[in-house]
Amino acid sequence: MTNILIVDDDINILKLLDIHLSEQGYTVFSAKDGMEALEILKKEACDLAVVDVMMPFMDGFRLTEEIRTQYDIPVILLTAKSEIEDKEQGFQAGTDDYLVKPFEPKELLFRIKALLRRYEREYDDSILRIGRTTINKKSYEVQIDHRTMLLPLKEFELLSYLVSHPKQVFSREHLIEQIWGLEFEGDARTVDVHIKRLRERFAKLTDDFQIKTVRGVGYLLEVKR
Repeated sequence: MTNILIVDDDINILKLLDIHLSEQGYTVFSAKDGMEALEILKKEACDLAVVDVMMPFMDGFRLTEEIRTQYDIPVILLTAKSEIEDKEQGFQAGTDDYLVKPFEPKELLFRIKALLRRYEREYDDSILRIGRTTINKKSYEVQIDHRTMLLPLKEFELLSYLVSHPKQVFSREHLIEQIWGLEFEGDARTVDVHIKRLRERFAKLTDDFQIKTVRGVGYLLEVKR
C-alpha cells in the first residue's frame, strides 16, 4: 500500500484529494499545517507528500526543507502563485515538482505516479515500513529513526516475514517451515526463543509494532496506529 501525505489549510482541498487518491488505491493522511504534517511523518511511513505553500505556522517551503532533511520521499508543492520567483524558491527548498492552483486532480495523479516510479516506491518490495521502522531486505538492515541495526539472519527473516503479513496468526510449525525450511531438525521452541529475542530488542526502541502470542496457536504481529 502506498501512503500519500496531503498538507493544505483548505479543508475542501483535503477532502477533494482524499477522494481522488483513495479511489486510486492510495492511503491518504491529511494535515492542515506543517507542524501537524511533521507529527504524522513521525508516526506513519509516507511515500510522497503534496504540500501547499501558503499555510499558517509553517509555510510549504519550510516544510519541504524539513522533509528533505529527515525523509527520503518526493514532494509536490501546490501554490496559487505562478511567478518564477516562487517556483525558484520551491525548487531551492527541495521540491520535486510544482503545481499551480487551480489544477485538475487527474493532473496531480499523473505527477504522483511519475514521481513514485522515479523513486521506485511503488514497485520496491525489498523495503518494508511500519511507522518509523524500516526493514531493508536487500541490506538486511533494520532502521528506526536514525538508528540502524543488523540482526542475526534468522531473527531478521522472522521479523521480515511477520511484518510482511501483519495481523495474521501463524503457528510455530508454519514459521519453522517458512524461515528454517522443511529439513530443519529442531523443534518449535526455536521459534519461541527467536520471538523472545525480537521482543527484547525492540521493546524499548519502538512501539510501531508488537509481536503477540495467540494462546494455543502461535504468533501475530500487531501494527500500532
